[in-house]
Amino acid sequence: MEQADLTAGEVVIESRYSSLNYKDALAITGAGKIARKRPLNAGIDVAGVVQASDDTRFAPGDEVLVTGWQLSETRDGGLADYVRVPAHCVTALPAGLTAWEAMALGTAGFTAGLAISRLRDNFQSPEAGPILVTGASGGVGMFAIQMLAQAGFSPVAVTRRVEAQGPALRELGATDVIAPDTLDLGGKPLGSETYGGAIDALGGPVLADLLGHIVQFGNVAAIGLAAGPKLETTVLPFILRGVSLLGINSVECPAPRREAVWRDLAGELKPAGLDRIAHETIGLNDVQAVCEAIMAGEHSGRTVVDVTR
Repeated sequence: MEQADLTAGEVVIESRYSSLNYKDALAITGAGKIARKRPLNAGIDVAGVVQASDDTRFAPGDEVLVTGWQLSETRDGGLADYVRVPAHCVTALPAGLTAWEAMALGTAGFTAGLAISRLRDNFQSPEAGPILVTGASGGVGMFAIQMLAQAGFSPVAVTRRVEAQGPALRELGATDVIAPDTLDLGGKPLGSETYGGAIDALGGPVLADLLGHIVQFGNVAAIGLAAGPKLETTVLPFILRGVSLLGINSVECPAPRREAVWRDLAGELKPAGLDRIAHETIGLNDVQAVCEAIMAGEHSGRTVVDVTR
């Protein structure tokens, strides 16, 4: 493919690093209908250096990143030597992050940071109680646990692999590790007010159950639907306890909020153990195998792709 064949945009980026997310695995293995046109380069994340720009905000040599913005859906993505995108999709690499670190975080880290930002906007405080994190052994969950702990919250990890993943999740900052069935309401619309809030990657029955355990005026940030898109619940958590359900759209997050979250990720929310979560850096030739492992449930943490290998 020549640069002229890439999808349209004002900024051409010479890729240095990308990363692998669940969405990438869906696209690359064909398990999910992610790409809406063909041919299309995969990869929803990229960090690199501006090669050319028709927008005065960016100049050749600037270090930049792009996450979301329909990369690998309708725009050519980051698992390629070059990416061309509209200027509004580009974020300057913030001081305090290298290109590798930006992709170690990638969409997963950005989503976790955005969820915490939304919780704080709605007056979530550590005093309200511990924060549930479902899908805790995935990239978003692991980042959320460490970021919450660093921000003074008490994260409780929710995973079906309590014994296998428990020690690692506690090392990241989880104060407890529980199985999803611990939250089962037993058919009742409300349970005990146990948790201050939640960051939920599962949706479906798990989200319905955990809503019934959130304290008065607590918040739940919905970031995923790994357990299903349907939500069968009642309005009681919302009208009797004032619980708020916050939708997290990391793909089309507006630029001002996006830039603020990335500044947080380069500062107070930057995971101290980033290299423990992103424990693997691979080349393009290994992408297929890792994506198959992700779909098989045999992968944990984050994988960075060195596009230059």
